[in-house]
Order: sequence, then C-alpha cells, then structure tokens
Amino acid sequence: MERAIDAFGLVLVPTLPLLMVLAWCVPGWRCRIECWTPWAALPALLLGLGGAQGVSVQLDAVLYGTVLALDGTRRVFLAFTALLWLGAGLYSRGTLAGDARASGFRVLWLATMAGNFGLILAHDLASFYASFALMSFAAYGLVIHDRSGAALHAGRVYLAMAVAGEGLIIAGLLLAASASAAPQAPLLSDLADAIAASPRRDLTIACLVAGFGVKAGLPLLHMWLPLAHPVAPVPASAVLSGAMIKAGLLGWLVTLPLGVVALPGWGLGLITLGFAAAFGAAAIGIHQRTPKTVLAYSSVSQMGLITVGVGAGLHQPALWPALAPAIALYALHHGLAKGALFLGVGIAPALAQAGSIRRRALWLALALPGLALAGPMVSGAAAKISLKTALAGGIVTPAWWQHLPLVLSLAAAGTTALVARYLWLLAQQADDGHHAPPTTAQWLGWALVLGASVAGLILLPWVPVPAGLPPDPAYLPELLWPVLAGSALAVFAARRLRAWPLPAGDVLTPLLGLLQGLRRVAEACVRQLTELAGRIATGHGWHAPGAADTRDEAIAPPPASALEQALRRHAALLFALLTALGLGLALGAWLAGQLAR
Repeated sequence: MERAIDAFGLVLVPTLPLLMVLAWCVPGWRCRIECWTPWAALPALLLGLGGAQGVSVQLDAVLYGTVLALDGTRRVFLAFTALLWLGAGLYSRGTLAGDARASGFRVLWLATMAGNFGLILAHDLASFYASFALMSFAAYGLVIHDRSGAALHAGRVYLAMAVAGEGLIIAGLLLAASASAAPQAPLLSDLADAIAASPRRDLTIACLVAGFGVKAGLPLLHMWLPLAHPVAPVPASAVLSGAMIKAGLLGWLVTLPLGVVALPGWGLGLITLGFAAAFGAAAIGIHQRTPKTVLAYSSVSQMGLITVGVGAGLHQPALWPALAPAIALYALHHGLAKGALFLGVGIAPALAQAGSIRRRALWLALALPGLALAGPMVSGAAAKISLKTALAGGIVTPAWWQHLPLVLSLAAAGTTALVARYLWLLAQQADDGHHAPPTTAQWLGWALVLGASVAGLILLPWVPVPAGLPPDPAYLPELLWPVLAGSALAVFAARRLRAWPLPAGDVLTPLLGLLQGLRRVAEACVRQLTELAGRIATGHGWHAPGAADTRDEAIAPPPASALEQALRRHAALLFALLTALGLGLALGAWLAGQLAR
C-alpha cells in the first residue's frame, strides 16, 4: 500500500503544477489557481521527506516510455528543491500583491516548477530532457517579469545561453544514447557505462559538461547568473540560485561516467575550473553594489567548490562512493542557505522599524545562512568536512592532491568576505527607507526556508552525512580560521579599499562592446559597398584622369571616408588578423576531428 502511494506521488509531483497551468487557462478558475500556486510544491515535499527509496513507475504512453523513480540522491535533491519552491511561493504572495503581471508570473512559476520536479524524478532520457527544457525556457518569463531595460537585457543573455546549453545537452544525450544498448529508449542509468565505452567519449563528455555547465555556472558560462538574479523578483532569484542551478549539477551526476572509469584529464580540467570559479567569483563579487548581485557571484563560487568534487570523481573513480553523498549534502546545504539569503533581501527593510533587541535578533537571523555558507554552522560544517574527508580518502593520488583541502579552506575565506559584503549592502538598503516592509506571507516563506537551512540536517535524519552529525570538534580550528581570515579581509577592504566599478556581467560586458564595434564596422562597410554599387549602376563610376585625358571636366575621385582611411592605414594588421582567424579555424577543425575519433 505504501509503495502504491509513493508511486502515485511520483506521478503527481510533476503533473500537479502542469494540471494547474491548464486549469489557469480557464478564466473562471484562474483566481483560485493563483491562490493555490504555492501549495503545488507540497506533494513533492511530502514525497521527498517520507517517500521510500527505490520506488518507481513506468508510463508507457508518455513520450517514449517515461520512467519516474526515487533513489537516495534524487530524494535529497527533491526535498530541498520542494522546500525552496514552497517557501519562495509563500513569499511571493506578499511581493506580488498589487502587481499587474502577477497572474502571468504565477503560471510561469508553475511551469518552471513542473520542469524542475520532473527532471529530478525522470530516469529516462526523453522525459529528463523535456523537463529540463521546460524549466529552462519557462524561467525566462520569471527573469523578465518587471520588463525593465535591465531585465530585458538579462533575459536576452539568459535565453541565448539557455538555447546554447540545451543544444549541447541534447547533442551529448544523443551521442550517449547511440552508444547504449537501447538507443531508442535509453535510461539515464545506462549512459555512464555507454559513455565510458563510446569511441566518441570525449566529445560526449564535452557536450554534457558544457551544456549542464551553463546552468551550474562554470566559468565563462556563468554570465547569465549575475545579470538575471538582480533583476528577477526576490522569490524567483531564490529558486534560480537555490534550486535551478542544481539541475546542472544533477545533470552531471546522472550522465557522466563518475565512478566508472578514470579520466584524469577531464578530472583535472573540472577541478581547475571549479577553483577558478570559487576564487574568481569571490574576487568579482566583493566589488558589486547590490546584495542580490553579490549573492549571484556567491552562487558561482559555491558551485565551483561542488565542481571540484565532481572533477575529483572523474579523476579518481575509487573516491566516488564517498564523494557522491558529500556532493548531495553540499547541494542541500547550499540550496537552502542561499534561498534564505535571497529571501532575506525582502526582509531587511523591517530593520528600519525594529527596536534595539529585535534588530539584533533579526540581524542574527539574516546572518545565520551566511555563517552556514562560510562553515561554522551545523549544515555548512558537515558539508565542508564531508567533502574534504572524501577528497582525502584516496590511496594512490598525485602529489598535488594533498593540497586540495587547504585550497577549499582558502575558498571559505572568500565566501566569508562575500557574506560580509552582502550584509553591509543589506544594511545600507534597510536604512535608505525606499523599500516596503515585509508582509506576513514574506515572513512565513522566509522563516520556513531559514529554519530548514539551520536545522534541516537534524530534522532529516535520512540525509547522508559522511562526516557524522554533529561534526567532530577536532575540525573546529579548520572551520574557524577561514572565517576569521575572511572577516579580517572584509574589515580591511571596507576601511582601506574602494569597490572597483566591475559590471555584473564581468567578461560579457567587454565582449558585447566588441560585438557592437564589429557591427558598426560591418554596417559602415555595407553602406560603402551600397554607395559604390549605386554609382556603378547609374554610370557614374570613378576614373582617374590620365595623360590622354586632358578634359577639364574629368571627374576626380571623391575623398576617402574615415573607414576607408583606417582600412588602408591598418591593412597589414587586418591581414594578420584574418590569417590568425583562418589558422584558428583550421586548428579547431583538427581538434574536433581528433575528439571524434
């Protein structure tokens, strides 16, 4: 009986939000559906908290035979994802009051939620990709909700990167499926072995790493995050950062050959990218001027640390049995803590009207998720110690491997500096008096996510904690010194240094500037060619008077334009650039051929 209930729950979790979307299309039901929107996440939460591992259901009539199942890793992801959607949904009841676009926001909220839940439970390739695409494209409407110029710009960047990511994902999944034993209807559990034995293994892994890396915030694929998070409504930012970027991580976990075959090159590459994200995002984030932008870079930094764990699993397959639960625990810890920090942006205005004692208590509550990210709180300590313990469990590892725990601790110092910057900007925002005080719905949603981030591991005894709970006190110095170092760095920077004017899109901003310049050059070239074609067509082509042409009315060539003069002056440079471009394309084609072998 219990398994039948769990099987019904597997079907209900992703379909209930979709059914509510369909019901919303009936005008007479719309108001009621909007009222019940936050509670669409409740079945997912109940299944994540009390569902039995190993239960599955197969729906032959859906797509190519949909298979939904719940295992240990997916249960952890479903639990914290459902908590975030429920808490942020309740919170949105307060932020959307009086909003003319609230109805459209809610229907897109339901569609995004359905995709998020569906990809967590999907075990077959078709439904997994369909759910992932639904989540990605429905979230575009959440990003551009207020239709401001900044929101539309962030939406264009998000949509462009989402399309590129989806293309890479489907390419990687099809390559993996073609190498599996059942290419017409493969299961995700079959892909790891198929990729490991595939002759196109490296190309497949490259597509999957980059495609899911768009959502997970890999360096140079992260640029949508610091643009989308600040412009989206607060509850949308909470689920974007806390839940949706974990979809990229889950994509890696269920498709890459982790624990199957040793891939030192890919492992080292992901470890390098992970640390680049951890330190680079922290360095850029402390110069940002809005709390939500700082949190966006903090998400990139924290996902970098998780990426290090994934890279270690590719490098040392023997470590994967210990790394897998540590990564799932880290995802739960970061998802709930980051969701609470984002929702706290809308709670901060209450500081202006609070008394002395209540103000201190509220500041402590706002800071608790940040302390968890830095390490000293229970969830943060358990996640960080579990990851470090798993990394230190190798028998035969390279000489540089022993330094990974130390580098992770140094990254925690950067996390502390980001949290300090966030709290300082939050204090400024609370004191400016331009933000409305939080409503009861906002307090309720924030309190739910905050309580889960602080006491979630205590209330969820089935969540795997490799380092044990509570963590061994012997690790306390190792957890405290990065926090103290990061706090000292933050105090020094606040007093001695000025924030650099680094744009939220970092490398995207000069790239867009370059593209704009190239577009202007192209438009000028087209104008010149059009004018020349017009002169030739009307019989007024240019000719220079020679010795035999002594007519006074000989037409002299018109003066060269600024563009033409620049092209003549830099002809050698243009030739060198075109030659380099040709060589680069040839080299890229050769590398693609090598990877395809």
